[in-house]
Amino acid sequence: MAVASIELIAVLRSTAQRIQNSPNYQWGHMGACNCGHLAQEITHLSKAEIHQIALGGHGDWSTQIREYCVGSGLPMHWIIGELLALGLNNRDIENLENLADDKVLKAMPNNQRHPQRNKKLDVVTYIQCWADLLSAELAVAELLSHPKAVESIIL
Repeated sequence: MAVASIELIAVLRSTAQRIQNSPNYQWGHMGACNCGHLAQEITHLSKAEIHQIALGGHGDWSTQIREYCVGSGLPMHWIIGELLALGLNNRDIENLENLADDKVLKAMPNNQRHPQRNKKLDVVTYIQCWADLLSAELAVAELLSHPKAVESIIL
């Protein structure tokens, strides 16, 4: 799973809110899908700009992440590089697009553990649960970085 950071958690939360409030969510549109909305938050490009850039590559986000090359100079690879720089890895991006991370799915409410890609509520819940998991991970890491705090909990 992604490297937990305050910045990544904030971007995930704002992406979930963006999707929830947007009339422009569309899973089949490279700039208005799950990853497209995240890319909008990070790059400040519009959905149309991201979609146009993505058309220069092959396939959906899952395919394009597999073809990612850091030094290619391709605009889509720059967008992917921005996602990776935030702490995501290739699998995180693919999982976000397909709503497929097992840890996130287990954290979702029972009635939403089989999310549909083009259902906004499912996508929003998935991203919020992912942010919650990363937030908990970050809190544990912070606690463990203070030995005296851990000692007082154990005693």
